[in-house]
Amino acid sequence: MTGGRDEDYRGLPVAIARERALADGWTSVRVLEPGAMMTMDHREGRLNLSVREDVVERSWEG
Repeated sequence: MTGGRDEDYRGLPVAIARERALADGWTSVRVLEPGAMMTMDHREGRLNLSVREDVVERSWEG
């Protein structure tokens, strides 16, 4: 996988970030709105996107 760093996805609209992440080889993309509940399990190949108002603020693997 080539993506996953904040600078790769930060500032992008969610739809574009998701599309780019899948093209970069991530097997799944999880979008997390402010206050969203999330499990703490780590999944190899999953990219997490923290978003606010449909824009990515942060991204990380797991």
